[in-house]
Amino acid sequence: MRDAYQHQLDELSSSLADMCAHVATALEKATTALLGVNLQLAEEVISNDAIIDRSREHAERQAFALLALQAPVATDLRIVVAAIHGAGDIERMGDLALHIAQTARRRHPQPALPVEVAPYFAEMGRVGVALAAKAGEVIRTRDLARASELEADDDAMDDLHKHMFSVLMDRNWAHGIEAAVDITLLARFYERYADHAVAVARRIVYVVTGHMPGPVPS
Repeated sequence: MRDAYQHQLDELSSSLADMCAHVATALEKATTALLGVNLQLAEEVISNDAIIDRSREHAERQAFALLALQAPVATDLRIVVAAIHGAGDIERMGDLALHIAQTARRRHPQPALPVEVAPYFAEMGRVGVALAAKAGEVIRTRDLARASELEADDDAMDDLHKHMFSVLMDRNWAHGIEAAVDITLLARFYERYADHAVAVARRIVYVVTGHMPGPVPS
């Protein structure tokens, strides 16, 4: 009985880690679609968002079944509670990748980004994908050192996000309001994606220690 219960807890963690892999792939493809004006990849991300949504629903069903049937306590209870919240964070990461892909589709066949800002978004994509992958690793290993690394990694995304405002406020900006609005929203999507990855890592710290290290992004 205890082995079956532990297997259910492990399956719940695996479901969340798998979700992290899915949203990392979604962001990678969305960024490629954005930078490469690739309509096929954008459509793929948009279509596959339903898979991420179903994964969240599956993880939540697993968690609620454990609450109802096993009445977990202490660390086990924290695992279940963190999984319910974490599934929401990860699903939101998928939604943000979806928004990026939708922007690429909306602007197709024209590029959504001026050439001079494309390298910054390529880096935001790289940082975001790495954060999602590391969040999945933290879920599987409960490695507190790796969890703390996500905070520092997120600083790089915050710096890129802030830099976009400097670019848009430059008196030499020549791409008009429409491009400026797209860039503002896209940069925010990447920044929020990273915030949710950090929130997932913080919830694992809560699982291990019983304490939440700082505010979780809404």
